[in-house]
Amino acid sequence: MEPTDWAPEHSGALRELFALRLSFARIAAAINRKFNTAYSRNAVLSRARRMGLAWNDRTESSPCGQPRLSRPSEIHLVKSTSPRFPWPMPPFRGTKPVRLRCVETEPLHLSLIELERGNCRYPYGGDEEGEAITFCGHPGRPGSSYCTPHFHLSRGPGTPSERTACTVLLKLVETA
Repeated sequence: MEPTDWAPEHSGALRELFALRLSFARIAAAINRKFNTAYSRNAVLSRARRMGLAWNDRTESSPCGQPRLSRPSEIHLVKSTSPRFPWPMPPFRGTKPVRLRCVETEPLHLSLIELERGNCRYPYGGDEEGEAITFCGHPGRPGSSYCTPHFHLSRGPGTPSERTACTVLLKLVETA
């Protein structure tokens, strides 16, 4: 691995090769061949960014274009024969938005400010942009932020014994 301080000659060669619109891998190969160094493509890219050469200006045009070299024998260009995408792209089909599961409880649609301690905090709305989010507002289940129907709706996966173990652990923590 080369040190991070580049010699001025190496930086000058980088600037010249960058002006020829070569890829960073080819720039690294040319500098390594000329100065007997071992810079990687990423080292050249990082140095070019620190010099202010490579940021967004390289993305406007393809770096794989034909370089304009005074001595083409220095760098051997190899054209790829493989297609860019070897498989066809599937057509994009719009998907329907996922609807949240609901319970048979009619929510009170309280705003966040109207909620009181012990009210169910199960959210409703907010699907459309600008639509207000309201909350269920029914009396909550003891030890939960939700009423009993929403509590059962929002339970995580697991077997009953796993859920019971969590409840036992909570009771142990509460008594400690």
